[in-house]
Amino acid sequence: MGLIEAIILSVLAASTPLLLAATGELVTERSGVLNLGVEGMMIVGAACGFGGAWLSGSIIVGALSGMVAGILMSLIFALMALGLAVNQVATGLALTILGIGLSGLIGAGFVGERITPAPHLHVPGLSDIPLAGRILFGEDGFVYLSIALVVGVWRFLYRTRAGLILRACGDNHVSAHALGYPVLRIRLYAVMFGGACAGLAGAYLPLAYTPFFIPGMTAGRGWIALALTVFASWRPTRLVVGAYLFGAVTILQLHAQGAGIGIPSQFMSSLPYLATIIVLVLLSRARTGGSTAPAALGTVFVPDR
Repeated sequence: MGLIEAIILSVLAASTPLLLAATGELVTERSGVLNLGVEGMMIVGAACGFGGAWLSGSIIVGALSGMVAGILMSLIFALMALGLAVNQVATGLALTILGIGLSGLIGAGFVGERITPAPHLHVPGLSDIPLAGRILFGEDGFVYLSIALVVGVWRFLYRTRAGLILRACGDNHVSAHALGYPVLRIRLYAVMFGGACAGLAGAYLPLAYTPFFIPGMTAGRGWIALALTVFASWRPTRLVVGAYLFGAVTILQLHAQGAGIGIPSQFMSSLPYLATIIVLVLLSRARTGGSTAPAALGTVFVPDR
């Protein structure tokens, strides 16, 4: 029972940054924008989040610092891709390269420092229930926030007029513009939201997952979040299943190495990324025209002057 609980708790912790980043990217892509700079925004969010928490002594300040850093990075993307109509794929890749270098510069002075990680919830009586208690009532605030964020995004997209307008911009930006909706402004807000989520996902790593900062600590999680968005068919509820699936693969390969299974550790470490490739290939082959992907995804919109 203790081993099962430990594995589940580890899966929840490993899945949370994927779920946060993928939720923000889902909103961005539903508006018709493809931002490949998630990895760059996450690693800058990790550096700024740890720096904010270390300097202030507050996890909340650290989380807000990570979100602000993600938003500022997303504004660079928006300036290039939306303002100057530069190719979105090239801009996103450049943003990732910039983020990796910038995070090393920002976090250089914090390498080797440690902070007290985010506290875990404890409800007397409930948190002590075997197995379910720690899982449901003993996690840190980031885990509960990630679930609430998915529910909020689902409600926004499918139960509000603003969500319908955002989806319309992604499905057919020409028609949305003809109806008088400010497509560029809506996409700007969506990109900023995605940046905030990516920055928060990055900040989660040094604030709760590991209480220190090291360069490159996102370790490709931004790319997995991008694949997860496709895996979920751009639907918020499927993100939860996908995030926990990828998180489980990450944790199980660690337990397999610890159990001494006679498989090279390098191969086991590559399993999360190998699973990402396999899932994308299977989804591509299975999709026969019924895709829910925004029709205008990645297209450049230039309003009439």
